[in-house]
Amino acid sequence: MRIALHTSDYQLLDSGGFQKLERFGDIVLARPCAQAVWRQSRPDLWRTATATFSRENGNRWQGREKLPATWGIEVDGIAFQLSSTDFGHLGIFPEQREQWQRIAHDCAEFRAAHERAPRVLNLFAYSGGSTLAAARAGAEVCHVDASKGMVEWARKNAELNGLREKPIRWIVDDVTRFLERELRRGQRYDLLILDPPSYGRGAKGEIFKIENDLPKLLSLLAQLFSAAPIGVLISCHTPELTPISLHHLLLQAFGENGTLHHGEMLLHGDAGTLPVPSGSFCRWTCKAGR
Repeated sequence: MRIALHTSDYQLLDSGGFQKLERFGDIVLARPCAQAVWRQSRPDLWRTATATFSRENGNRWQGREKLPATWGIEVDGIAFQLSSTDFGHLGIFPEQREQWQRIAHDCAEFRAAHERAPRVLNLFAYSGGSTLAAARAGAEVCHVDASKGMVEWARKNAELNGLREKPIRWIVDDVTRFLERELRRGQRYDLLILDPPSYGRGAKGEIFKIENDLPKLLSLLAQLFSAAPIGVLISCHTPELTPISLHHLLLQAFGENGTLHHGEMLLHGDAGTLPVPSGSFCRWTCKAGR
């Protein structure tokens, strides 16, 4: 089921020629997009770009001096602080919008049914979009990322949303090591969320390779479920891990006592703007837990 998207400071304006043109508030940016193999539909719009990021001859911005050090936008009621990074990222992945709305829906539904706050674990949590969606819906959240800088960025986003005093644990750690400790401590969670990178380094230099380490990670997560869980949501931007690949991984890790829904994450614009595929997702929802 697709959830309707509401008004937002984000807009996909056009794509094509291996690029995407997006509006973030008043700022229009052109950035690489390997999936956009088609031609541009609105060549005239590209001249409105405030700045352009390119990976040719090394990562570099053109027009970066026109960008503020930070600026804020709101996406479906969630506020984000953005900043241009040396890798072309901004602190938000708007293709996750439907996942954030699903998280908020599931957390609110669980809270109403069980009369307690759902316990949510968010791994590889980046700038906190999923954490914010869950916390706004009344969840207790454990936010885990190996980057201290990204965890601080997520905390700033929480403050922007008035969530500073909400029950959010901010953890800077290697995900696998953290999960092993949580198991020893007997911790349990109702909703598991993860957005693993293709390759990453832990807080102490641990190496994560998704093709080698994801099955083990899912095995650990399967042991962390509460007695009546909501489920697990995985998303990723690794081309080799298609929606079907994620479906099979979750089926093997969590079994058949659940329903599976998988698909592509998409960037959306106004009517007539071609959607841009931007990664895969799969959701396993526990039958008994709902």
